[in-house]
Amino acid sequence: MKPILFSIGSFDIYGYGLMIALGIIAGIVLAEKRAPKLGLNSDHVFNIGMWGAGLGLVGAKILYWIVELPSIIEDPSQMLDIGNGFVVYGGIIGGIIGAILYCRRKKIHFLQYFDLVMPSVALGQAFGRIGCLLAGCCYGRETDGWFHIVFTESMIAPNGVKLIPTQLISSGADFLHCLALLWIAKRAKGDGQVGGCYLMFYSVGRTLIELLRNDPRGAVGGLSTSQFISLFIFLIGAAMVVICGRKGKVRE
Repeated sequence: MKPILFSIGSFDIYGYGLMIALGIIAGIVLAEKRAPKLGLNSDHVFNIGMWGAGLGLVGAKILYWIVELPSIIEDPSQMLDIGNGFVVYGGIIGGIIGAILYCRRKKIHFLQYFDLVMPSVALGQAFGRIGCLLAGCCYGRETDGWFHIVFTESMIAPNGVKLIPTQLISSGADFLHCLALLWIAKRAKGDGQVGGCYLMFYSVGRTLIELLRNDPRGAVGGLSTSQFISLFIFLIGAAMVVICGRKGKVRE
C-alpha cells in the first residue's frame, strides 16, 4: 500500500515500523490498566513488555534465518539486513522466553503475568498486521472475488494484481482474539488458562490463514513452516488449559 507513510526531512517514517510501535504501546497500556484489577503490580508490565519485545525480535529474526537457511547459505549477506525478514512464531517464542526470564529474575509468578499480557499480545499483533498491509508483506493469493486488494507501489507484493487481503483478515481476527481472551480472563479457573487459550486460538488461526497466503515461506512436508509449528503450539496450549484448570489460581 504505502511502505513510507511520510518523511520528516531526510528521515522516513515506515508504516510497518510505526504500526509495530503503536501495537506495543497499545498492548502495554491495556495490560497496565488491567493489572490492578487482577491484583498484579502494573510496574512489572512495562519491563515484561520490553523484555518480551526485545527477545521477541531476536527470536523472530533467528527463526527467519532458519526458514531461509538455503537462501542464506547462497548469499550470507542477507544476515546483515536486520530491518527485514521476521517470522511471527519466532517472535512469540522469544517473547515468552523473555517474560519467563524477567519473572524468574524478579521472583514473580510467571503464569499470572502470562495471562495478563497475552490479550495485549493479540492486540499488538492486530496493529502489526496493519503494518504488514502497508509494507505489502504476508500477501495473499490471487483472486477474482470482490474482497481483494491491489498493490501499486509495493516492493514485496506483486503490483497490479487482485490479491486476497490476508493482512486485513489477520488483523481483524487478532482484534477478535484480544476480545475473546479478555472475556475468558474473567472466567478462567486457573493461572495459565488464558495464555493456553492464546496459543490454541493463534495456532488455529495461523493454520487457516496460511491457506490463503502466497508469499514465499518455508515448508515442512506438505505444510508451511508456520502450520507445522502450529501443531505443537496447539497441543501445548490445550495441555495448559487442562492442567492449569486443575491446579487453579495461585493466591499471594
